[in-house]
Amino acid sequence: MITLRGKNIYLRALEPEDLEFIHIIENDESIWEISNTQTPYSKFLIKQYLEHSQKDIFEVKQLRLVISSYSEEPLGMIDIFDFDFKNSRAGIGILIKDAAERNKGNGSEALQLLINYCFTHLNLHQLYCNISEENEASIKLFSNQGFKEIGLKKDWNYVNSSYKNEYLFQLINN
Repeated sequence: MITLRGKNIYLRALEPEDLEFIHIIENDESIWEISNTQTPYSKFLIKQYLEHSQKDIFEVKQLRLVISSYSEEPLGMIDIFDFDFKNSRAGIGILIKDAAERNKGNGSEALQLLINYCFTHLNLHQLYCNISEENEASIKLFSNQGFKEIGLKKDWNYVNSSYKNEYLFQLINN
């Protein structure tokens, strides 16, 4: 795996030592809406996931990386999902775990590193993301990286007894 290094953060592959960090994130009900999670994950299941996380993106169609500070503190995760080699596209998702670490530029830097990786090393033609219309921070983050809103999916996600709309954003590598 190519190490993806930025000025303030770097992206790295998942390690067995990330078990507790991922367990906390996956079981944080406040972000279940973002990840479309419905139930908690056990440490056993996450450990199994970590054991298989080193499989090739061309085989499993996804890649999860840890966003890490240079002091080795994991700040969040960034994902490539629905990797479609034939059509040269993939989805991207990002999460900075602690609210206190957000709005410091780490998400922007991580997203830019991953975009460059996708276009340069994976030779993708386009990336996309799905963002709840209420998630203004993510809309701003992806828009600032050149993603364009291309559609609104009405009543797309059922959250807390009501339906919420979701935007589809896309970035095409020209």
